[in-house]
Formats: sequence, structure tokens, C-alpha cells
Amino acid sequence: MRNEMYMRMAVDIALENVLTNRGGPFGAVIVRNGHLISIGRNQVTVRNDPTAHAEIEAIRAACKYLNTFQLEDCEIYTSGEPCPMCLGAIYWARLKAIYYASTSKDAAQIGFQDDYIFKQYTLPVEQRSIPMVRIIPDNTYAPFNAWIHQPNKQGY
Repeated sequence: MRNEMYMRMAVDIALENVLTNRGGPFGAVIVRNGHLISIGRNQVTVRNDPTAHAEIEAIRAACKYLNTFQLEDCEIYTSGEPCPMCLGAIYWARLKAIYYASTSKDAAQIGFQDDYIFKQYTLPVEQRSIPMVRIIPDNTYAPFNAWIHQPNKQGY
């Protein structure tokens, strides 16, 4: 019952976002131990920021509120199946569960390219639609070497 309440909330945020012209048709909420921690709404066009997806906004708000970059004891409810960027962020934040309503195929039917991007990931680098060219300067591995030897690093 609680799952449906949080999912309804995420979908309502998405609907409100569209009806108030504040962004795309996506909303998300993050919950910890049955308590609402944060909300996010798609703000891509309002902020001119292609990373301002609902899930990313909810993750940013939850991390700020909880003062951490890992949300392993949290769950995310999102009105749409997360795109590749959001899915990556969810994994980096280590959320313990993802609940979603509409699918990436549903999003494709109204013009969103989630499926296209998912397919790009499966292609070899040289076959992707945006050229990816590896350039290896002589300092390429200096940051990695510094990281390995950094005594005060905080892993993530």
C-alpha cells in the first residue's frame, strides 16, 4: 500500500510539472525507512540543464538533506523507468531499490530517446553515433597514480 502511495506521488509530481510548464513529464521521490526524504521533478528545459532529470534532482536533494553521497538505505520511486544517465546515478548513489511506473518504451512513444541511448551503450565505441576518440597524453595516468597513493581518500 505504501509503495503505491509513493508511486502515485511521483506520478502526481510529473503531472503537476507538465501542467505548470515547469519541465518534462517525470517525477521522483526518495524514501528511507518509510519516510519521504526528497522529491525531484524534471527541470531540463527550465534550467537549460540536460542532467536535471527528476531522479537526478531527487538524488541531489536526498544527498544534501542526509549529508552523504551514498543512499544505500533509500528507495526511489519514479514516474518513468530511469534513463541510462539516471540509472547510472542511482547505481553510484547505491539506492537499494527502484520502483517505476511507465517504461522507456512508453517514453519513446512520446518522443523521448531513452531506448536509443540504451542501444548506444551496447554498440562498440567505434559504432556509436557520437564519435568517441581516445587521446592518451603522457600524464594520462597521473591522477590515478595520485589516487592510489592518496592516504586520505574516501572511496565511493
